[in-house]
Amino acid sequence: MPLKPHFARRLPSQVLLGLLVLASMVLGSFGLSVFLSEQTSTTSAITTYRRSVTDVLSLARDAQLGQRGYLLTGEDRYLDPYRSSRSELAAAVDRLKVSYPVRSVRVADEMAPILRNSLAEYDRSIALRRAGDARGALAIVLTDEGRTLMSRLREIGNRERAWAIGETDRRLVQSRLALRLLIAGLIAGALAVAALSLLWLRQARSTLAEVEHARIEAESALEAFATESESREQAESQVRQLQKMESLGQLTGGIAHDFNNMLAIVLGGIDLAKKRLRADPDRAETLLDNAREGAMRAATLTSRLLAFSRNQPLAPMPLDINTLVGGMCDMLNRTLGDQVQVECVYAAGLWRCYADPSEVENAILNLAVNARDAMPGGGKLTVETANAHVDDAYARSRPDVTVGQYALVCVTDTGSGMAQDVVERAFEPFFTTKPVGKGTGLGLSQVFGFAKQSGGHVAIYSEVGQGTTVKLYLPRFAGADPAQLSTTPNDTLPEGSSGEVILVVEDEARLRHFAVDALRELGYTAISAATPAEALVALGEQPKITLLFTDIVMPEMSGRQLADAALEMRPGLPILFTTGYTRNAVVHNGMVDIGVAFLPKPYGMGDLARKIRDVLDGGGVNRSV
Repeated sequence: MPLKPHFARRLPSQVLLGLLVLASMVLGSFGLSVFLSEQTSTTSAITTYRRSVTDVLSLARDAQLGQRGYLLTGEDRYLDPYRSSRSELAAAVDRLKVSYPVRSVRVADEMAPILRNSLAEYDRSIALRRAGDARGALAIVLTDEGRTLMSRLREIGNRERAWAIGETDRRLVQSRLALRLLIAGLIAGALAVAALSLLWLRQARSTLAEVEHARIEAESALEAFATESESREQAESQVRQLQKMESLGQLTGGIAHDFNNMLAIVLGGIDLAKKRLRADPDRAETLLDNAREGAMRAATLTSRLLAFSRNQPLAPMPLDINTLVGGMCDMLNRTLGDQVQVECVYAAGLWRCYADPSEVENAILNLAVNARDAMPGGGKLTVETANAHVDDAYARSRPDVTVGQYALVCVTDTGSGMAQDVVERAFEPFFTTKPVGKGTGLGLSQVFGFAKQSGGHVAIYSEVGQGTTVKLYLPRFAGADPAQLSTTPNDTLPEGSSGEVILVVEDEARLRHFAVDALRELGYTAISAATPAEALVALGEQPKITLLFTDIVMPEMSGRQLADAALEMRPGLPILFTTGYTRNAVVHNGMVDIGVAFLPKPYGMGDLARKIRDVLDGGGVNRSV
């Protein structure tokens, strides 16, 4: 039975249509993103312009108050604010001119003669008062011209501030509309691509059915050949499936690696800029903090995606949950606000667990923030620790739970609670009951992924109107006593000395430059290599290298292979690995290999400073990795 040729004819047009849809999505998103960026920049300039207008009016008013205070009292102390305001007015007008040139130059020129005339009037009246002619000085103040000048100046200022407020509101409305269009366009494009994919899949299935029918017809005449052909077809199908899964894994890893590289560049550049900018420290620091917050949100999103997929590298250690929760109580009070009463209850004789302390903190913080959002009018949040034993009956009802002993953290709120159908979907990625823009839907799925990756368990108990309890089970650790976990924040960056030489190996040029600059800022001597081959040459030529800081994912040779080669040349050399995504290089089964120093991307200057110092000082790391 001959195959119909329709599939071969239609496939190229579908692929082309899909590419056109994707191109339209990309171009539309880019255009709207540029428009939003321009609107934000213009709105910021208008805000600066309004502030500059206010500054000019405030200085003019202060000058007038000082002049009138002197005229009425004759006391020289009233002239101090007058002289101060008068000396600053020229600079304030200059700042006004450059704040929003499209409008501010004209307004500054309009204000300038009024200010000159006002100041001249003030000078005349002060001179008369100083000469003893108080009546003459007050007569100047009471003239129509004197009152008109200041009234006109206030009219201009009020007019411009009203315009600035209206223009800001208008641009905000336009930005919101553009954002809605962007979201709608992305959704429409995604639906179109999904529809094309479904159509292609249906046609593919139809064609496969035709192939199967032809194979069955030929089998009656060529039974032996058909059996061999069937076996070969099954083997080829398995190979294709494995290749597709491998390609998907490599693609996901590459995206995570590149995304984290760029985030590390942003965070590092901001850290260095904050140490060097001095011209306008208040405004510069605010802008930099906003940029850093945006970058940290992107980093958090990546971390949550990796945690849900159980690919987040974990560094577990024996952990006292009571100590960790105790160190978080003050931070939870500050984070959740005055409307939420936080109570921490500690179990006596609590078992230690084996988990990554930073991820445990993130999990508790995620649960606390969700609890706060469930109590918009305020309420009580209780974080309680306890020992727990999971028996056979409980484990049988939940096949993914292992029988055993656990350290338990319970986070309970007095909020609105959840219906049973919501509880059943609570751990699904991107599922959220919060309004658009109020959550990613990854908080609980991140907690779920972390708990499973750590060999633990998480469960939700909730009733509508009664509140919610989330229980996080972490496996008990029965080994030797660990060192006490420090929960005291330390904002001081540990520094090095010029005698400590760090070799930075990173194939991403901008990230490599940041790491070198940051290390030099911290007092170290830093040298760099773009490839493992360059690093090995540097190790051979410079015997004073103190530590090797290397990326893991690099072309030609991985960071782990470089470390092995470096240790052959320099036994005992401390090595610190970094990457945004790694597959079985220094991370196995989701856990960082014992004795390996690892700094995940993205990292800021503080993360780098503390980790480098920790490795150089020993830090419990086996140097013969």
